[in-house]
Amino acid sequence: MRIGFDAKRAFNNAAGLGNFSRNSIRALSRQFPNDRYFLFHPGNSNPLFKAPVNSSEIKPRSILWKTLKFGWRSFRVGELAKKLDLDIYHGLSHELPIWIENSNIKTVVTIHDLIYLRYPEYYHRIDRKIYDQKFRRACKVATCIHAISEQTKQDLMTYFFIPEDKIKVIYQSINPVFFERIDDEKKLELRKKYQLPAKFILSVGTVEPRKNLLGLLEGMVQSKAYVPLVVVGKLTDYQLKVQKFIEADLNRLEVFFLSQIPDDELAVIYQMAEVMVYPSFFEGFGLPVAEAQASGCPVITSHTSSLPEVGGDAALYINPLRPEAIGNALTTILSDATLRESLVAKGLINAQRYTPANFARQLKHLYNTIAE
Repeated sequence: MRIGFDAKRAFNNAAGLGNFSRNSIRALSRQFPNDRYFLFHPGNSNPLFKAPVNSSEIKPRSILWKTLKFGWRSFRVGELAKKLDLDIYHGLSHELPIWIENSNIKTVVTIHDLIYLRYPEYYHRIDRKIYDQKFRRACKVATCIHAISEQTKQDLMTYFFIPEDKIKVIYQSINPVFFERIDDEKKLELRKKYQLPAKFILSVGTVEPRKNLLGLLEGMVQSKAYVPLVVVGKLTDYQLKVQKFIEADLNRLEVFFLSQIPDDELAVIYQMAEVMVYPSFFEGFGLPVAEAQASGCPVITSHTSSLPEVGGDAALYINPLRPEAIGNALTTILSDATLRESLVAKGLINAQRYTPANFARQLKHLYNTIAE
């Protein structure tokens, strides 16, 4: 089978959609090495991804298209895909190229979430308009829509009125490094590198309002859970608000901010943490929950959106709107060794749902189904 991917995010985005794209391409290329993969991307002088041996990179060649990279991705890729005689073209991040619906190529588009519609206040107006145009068009012309959770599927049906039989839910995979056990020497090395405390709570995700870091800090103060907190994620202006809260607490809150942490190091940090807390208001999937469970780290997360889907019976759930509930859950899990051990054991089992091999088999079955 000849399969094309919108691989821009794989080469250009360090986290989020970039991780999803890289994990998807790697999983399929390893599980099904006899297929041929074509990775469409506008180019990058410092790419974040090395294309698998059974793939080809398709990039702009002329000076015009190298200059107009956005235009190339939207208006040129469909024609190139047709010339390459692809069986499947998969838009990994919410969009499909213009005119690809006029070819004989079967198409899949992955929709991760519709948060811009649920929480418009978190997005600039122009961004919402662009997202809405791209998402709706892709869902309309795609042969099949891949939703990464039942929550996203329901949102597609509610907001876009997509027929249920056009949507296939396949949970995404996580990087295999999170399933590997790390020795004490490696942990000590990383602890020294980032000056991490001997005992800490972990929070993973972009430091933005939706992830609710302030709610976590408020819960820690209310419950007097003054264990150092390590926050791993991209910083935004929201950090200024967070920092003011930290400073107002008379230096009792000890918070470490880390960004641009590669997955192999993040896996070590998960395994050193006492607990990973993910009190997000809304997620299309919630990758850190699955990563933490695969790493053997107990998880506290919200009972909202897709998060109970992802965490299964292997997480402690809280109401993200109630900081006191977050704090109470923290004190419970930090003081109850039996509960911690139970969550770790259940988490390792639950995380098997997100192995690359399992994801690749389901996605390939979807390709085969629509290709026939």
